[in-house]
Amino acid sequence: MKYIPKFVAVFWIVLLLAAAAASPASASRVVSNVQTITEWDMLWDTARQKGSLPAPPSDQEEWEKIGSNEVAGNKPSGSSSAWIRMVLPEMEAKTPAILLEIVYGTHIIIYKDGVIVYESFRSYNYEQDKILLPLDREDSGKSLYIWSDSRLDRLGINGGVFVGEQRELLGIMIRKDVFDIILGSSFILIALILAICSIFLYQSNRTVMLSLSAVILSAGLLIVIYPPFLFTFYREYAELYLLLFDIALFLLPPSMALFFEQILGKIVYIRRFRKWLTFYSVACFLLMIVNWLTMDRYYQLYYWASVILLGLQLMVLLIVLMVASLGRAWKGDRDAIILSVGCVCFAMLSVSELLWFFIRQGHYNLFLWKWGVVGFVISLATIFGRRLAENHRQVVQYSQELEMFNNELQRSEKMEIISDLAASVAHEVRNPLQVTRGFLQLLSSKEEEGKNKDYLKIALEELDRASNIITDFLTFAKPEFEQTKILHIDDEFRHIEGIISPMANLQGGKIHLEISDDLSIKGNSSKFKQAFINIIKNSIEALRDEGQIHIRAYRSGDEVYIHIRDNGEGMDAQTLTRLGEPYFSNKTKGTGLGMMVTFRIIEAMDGRITFTSAKGIGTESTVRFPAASSDSAPDS
Repeated sequence: MKYIPKFVAVFWIVLLLAAAAASPASASRVVSNVQTITEWDMLWDTARQKGSLPAPPSDQEEWEKIGSNEVAGNKPSGSSSAWIRMVLPEMEAKTPAILLEIVYGTHIIIYKDGVIVYESFRSYNYEQDKILLPLDREDSGKSLYIWSDSRLDRLGINGGVFVGEQRELLGIMIRKDVFDIILGSSFILIALILAICSIFLYQSNRTVMLSLSAVILSAGLLIVIYPPFLFTFYREYAELYLLLFDIALFLLPPSMALFFEQILGKIVYIRRFRKWLTFYSVACFLLMIVNWLTMDRYYQLYYWASVILLGLQLMVLLIVLMVASLGRAWKGDRDAIILSVGCVCFAMLSVSELLWFFIRQGHYNLFLWKWGVVGFVISLATIFGRRLAENHRQVVQYSQELEMFNNELQRSEKMEIISDLAASVAHEVRNPLQVTRGFLQLLSSKEEEGKNKDYLKIALEELDRASNIITDFLTFAKPEFEQTKILHIDDEFRHIEGIISPMANLQGGKIHLEISDDLSIKGNSSKFKQAFINIIKNSIEALRDEGQIHIRAYRSGDEVYIHIRDNGEGMDAQTLTRLGEPYFSNKTKGTGLGMMVTFRIIEAMDGRITFTSAKGIGTESTVRFPAASSDSAPDS
């Protein structure tokens, strides 16, 4: 949290430096043959009759000295035009010209030697003119008289006035505006792509993406249309530019408030402010239509509503959003941290420029705000990208969980089928098997040594094997225990070791016990032994020369852990995932019922079993049971 203000400050400084580097003034400094005119004279035109052509005033009039960064004094009442007089410096360029960055006015006339050399008249309300006027080398020391007429209070020149080679001045003239065209067009293209992509999203994400695309679209239109490039080179569509500019200006505040409302949550004051901005933007749009239908009769009212009042509301919105995002960022919300960086950058640049615009009564060409827009849009896109990435992660997680649940469902269905089959068949099959075994055993006792004796022995072994399989079926079909008691893990495994050690010795393996004292669980002793004998037998059969089986048991929290680790052949990942499935076995004579019964017994005792294994290294099984206190009831 403590690094956020530093990061914002550094980011703001970088944007200011980049904006300064992109300004025409800085561009002109790298051109050695360009001269800058820093001051001129200004005179309000109060004598001209309406409809008459203005004539240059005499030098005896009381002209006011104006610097390039100064604003003229108060305009006299009834005056809508003014004169500017400037002296041309000594020119050495082969094809000299003068560049006037911004001249305010809808009707502009330039005189040289009493003759009109330039005239521009606009029937629409856009008053920023960028003028490149060719000169002659003989014009050095002469005076240019510039007359401009405006419907608003701002008149005169804003920005730089440069004299030099015409080709170099043309580069200065279009360099900054072309950058704005490219930047704004990129924003418009991104907004259209986002709007198209929103069709394929769910409702919640669609609202966020549409509001984001509306913010980016309106910002892109403002960046493209605000500079005088289009009005200078493509004047035939000027009224369409103004219409799009006003619509973008009306769209920006409510869409920005809606996006913040979706990202930061439904904050009451932001929601109410968003509703008010929506209502106000619709009102401004209707006022725009009325002004257009009445041929600009209500232009002054429309200008105040759509520029002054809307600009003030935009300043308030930016401050509110900045405070809200910083409040959420302080609580550790990562999206709010990113949002606050972009919002602080945009708000500080835009609010400071709007304040300066109002202080200078409109005599200021806004240019820093678009760098704030860039930072702001990057932060918005980053937040939305994080949200999409999080949604994708959740979809992947849900898909994995769904696959796991599906596998569990299939396994459960298989278990239920086998359980029903075992319950209905096992009892019916076991009785004839026992009768058959009795008769075979009787025949075997009366049979002399010979070939028939061997055949009867094989038949008895196979019947015993079939009986064991049926016993496994019955255990699986009915894992509930008729009698449970407190089992002492140490005693149970000592008994298991006595049963299984001879088999381990035949395989050349050894069993090591490491069991803590006073480990108790609740269950059935015979079923417990059956489950762990199955696990240990599998480990013994997997042993190689000088194999080791290590059995370790301990208590952690409210659970008893039992680890059985061997250094046998091990299993691959695919075999591990299928352990416990019905009829699955990696042994040539295995039925696949032993591990299935083991899983069922452990589950019936409220336990869980997991396996880890690596081919050629060995296998470790981990079984967890709820711990039982030694003073619990012995039987239930």
